[in-house]
Amino acid sequence: MPSRNKTDQARHARTTSWSTGYQHLPQQSASTTTDDPGPSSHPPPPARRRRESNLSLLSVTEGPPSPGLDDPNMMRNTSMDLDGRNSLHARSRSQSQAQILALQESEMSASPSAPPPTSRAAAVTWMSLPRKGQLAVLGLCRVFDFLQIASLQAYMFYQLKSFDENLSDSDVATQAGILQGAFTAAQFATAIPWGRVADAEWGGRKFVLLVGLLGTAVSCLGVAFSTSFAQAVFWRSFGGAINGTVGIIRTSIAENVKEKKYHSRAFLILPIGFNIASLFGPVMGGMFSDPVKAYPRLFGPNSSFGGEHGVQWLEKYPFALPMLANFFFLTFCAGLVAYGFEETLAACKGKPGLGSILMRLFGRGMRTVVPSTSPLYTRLPFRDNEEDGPLLDRAESYELEEKAKPVRVQRVLPFRRIWTKNVLCTLIAQAFFDFQMGAFNNLWLLFLSTPRYDAADPASPAQKLPFIFTGGLGMPPQSVGFATAILGVIGMFLQFTIYPTINGRLGTAKSYQYFLSLFPLAYALAPYISLAPSTIPPPGQANGPWVWFWIIIVLFLQVTARTFTLPTSIILLNNCSPHPSVLGTIHGIGQSVSSAFRTIGPIFSGAWYGYGLDVGMVGFAWWVIALVSVFGCAAAIFVYEGSGHELTLPGEEEDYHD
Repeated sequence: MPSRNKTDQARHARTTSWSTGYQHLPQQSASTTTDDPGPSSHPPPPARRRRESNLSLLSVTEGPPSPGLDDPNMMRNTSMDLDGRNSLHARSRSQSQAQILALQESEMSASPSAPPPTSRAAAVTWMSLPRKGQLAVLGLCRVFDFLQIASLQAYMFYQLKSFDENLSDSDVATQAGILQGAFTAAQFATAIPWGRVADAEWGGRKFVLLVGLLGTAVSCLGVAFSTSFAQAVFWRSFGGAINGTVGIIRTSIAENVKEKKYHSRAFLILPIGFNIASLFGPVMGGMFSDPVKAYPRLFGPNSSFGGEHGVQWLEKYPFALPMLANFFFLTFCAGLVAYGFEETLAACKGKPGLGSILMRLFGRGMRTVVPSTSPLYTRLPFRDNEEDGPLLDRAESYELEEKAKPVRVQRVLPFRRIWTKNVLCTLIAQAFFDFQMGAFNNLWLLFLSTPRYDAADPASPAQKLPFIFTGGLGMPPQSVGFATAILGVIGMFLQFTIYPTINGRLGTAKSYQYFLSLFPLAYALAPYISLAPSTIPPPGQANGPWVWFWIIIVLFLQVTARTFTLPTSIILLNNCSPHPSVLGTIHGIGQSVSSAFRTIGPIFSGAWYGYGLDVGMVGFAWWVIALVSVFGCAAAIFVYEGSGHELTLPGEEEDYHD
C-alpha cells in the first residue's frame, strides 16, 4: 500500500506540473495540492481552458528556459519520493500556480468575458489593391500602346486620301479597313509565339514587353514618314508582328494580383487605359495632323516656326507629327518598364535584370578604356575578408545561390491539354466580341468622315426611308477627334462610378452576358444620326444640338456595353486557364484570337460600308454588324468563370502537402 500511494503521488505531481488545465489546481490553499481532486472539481469550459492555456504558456516563455524532459534532474524532480522532496515540489508548484492565477486575474480584468466580435472583411477599394506601383506601370503601357492606334484613327481617312487624290470615298474606306487590319493581322500571326516566349525561362514577361514597346515605337516612325499606301501597310504590319504587349499585360496583372476579390478592379486598369487613350488619342491626332494648314500662323509661310517658306518637312509629311509624339511616348514607357517593372514569371524571378546587365557592360567598357594598372585604381582594404582572390560579382553569386537551392521540378501542362470546353467557349464568345469591336472602330471613323448627303446634287441617289438612305456626317479631322473622344469620357465616368457596384452584384459572367445585349441596339441606331436635323447645310459638316444628342446616345449605349464586357472578358479569359503554367500561353491565344477577328472586322466592315455607299444604303454595314453582335450574345450563354487551375498534373498533390 505505501508503494502504491507513493506512485499515485508521483503521477499526480507530474500531471499538475506539466498540464495547462486547471482542473487539478486547488481552490483554497497550496497545502492541499497533493490530495486527489474531489467530485466537485469540474473542468472549466473549453474557451476558458484555451485562455488559461495561453496564460500558462506565457508564464513559461517569460521565465528562464526549463530543462528538457530527458534531463535526469527533471526526472528526479517529477518523481517526488517521500524523503523530503515532496514539500519542495509543493512549494514550487504553489508558486507557479500563484503566478498563473495572477496572470489570469489580470487578463480577466483587462478584457471582457465575452469574446470580441469578428470583424468583417474590408471592402475592396482602389487604395487596397496590392502592388499598386507595378499596376501603374502596366496601366501606362496599355495607355501608350493604344494611343498610337487611337490617334491614327482620327486622320487615317485623310492620310490615305493624300496618297492618291483620285481615290473615291468607297476605295478609301476599303483601304482604311486594310490598314487598320494590317496591325491586328500581324498580331494574330505572332501572338501565340510571343506567349510561349513569355512563358519560357530564357524569355519572360519583361523581355516580351520591352520588345513590343520598342518595336512599336520604330513602326510609328515608319508610318509617320510613309508616302504611299504600301509603305503604311508594311510599317503597320511590322508594328503588329513585334507587339505582344496586350497578352503579357493581362498575364502580369493576374500574377501581381492573385486574389480574385481584387480582380474586378485590377483588370479594370486595362479598359481604363483604353478609355484614356480613346480620349486623348483622337484629340492629339486631330490637332497635330496637317499642322501647316491647321495652324498657318505657326507652321505656314512667314510664320513663327516656319520662317519665310514654312516648315518644309511638315508640308512633305503632313501627318507625321502625331506618330512622332507616339514614338517618344512609347520609348519613355519602355524606359519605365526596363527600370521599374519586376519580372512575374516564377522561373525568371530574382535573376539579374536589365539594370544589372547594363551596369556590368558599363563596367567592362570602363575597364577597357582605363586599364587595371592605371593609377586611378586603388585597392580597397578588406578587413572581414582576408582572401587574395577577387570578390564574386552579383551575377556569379546569384548563380551559386541558385545551384545550392533545392530544385523543384516545374510542371507544365502540355499544349494539347489546353483546349478544355471552357477555353473553347470563352474563345468563341471573344471572337464575336472582337469582330464587332474592330468593325465599330472602323465604321465610326468612316461614318464621321464620309461626306454628307446633298439632295440638291443631281448625282445623289434617291432616299426611301427607313432603310434606303446614304451619307455620313462630313466632319474634318479635328471634329472627328472630338467626337471620338466622347467614347473615352463616357467610358471613364462609367468605370469609376457604376461598374464596380454592378459587377460586384451580378458577378463576372452575368455582367458579361447581360451587357452584350446593348451592342445590337447601338449599331442599329448609328446610321440614323445622318438624318438628324443640322444647323449647317450640306456639304458642310453636320452640326447642331440634335446631331450631338444622337451621337451621345449611340456612344453611351456602345461604351456602356464595352465598359462592362471588356474587363469581364479579360477576367473570364484569365480564369478559364486550365493550369497556372500555361497562363501566358492562354493570354497569347486570346490575343491571337482577338487580333484575328479585329483584323477581319475592319476589313469586312470597310468592304460592307463601301458597298452600302455604292447602293445608297449607308446603314447596310451597321445592320450586319448588329446581327453579328446578336450571335455573340448567344455564344456568351455557354461561358462560365473558371478557377484558373482546373487540371492537376501528376506530383502536384505532393507539392501541396509539402
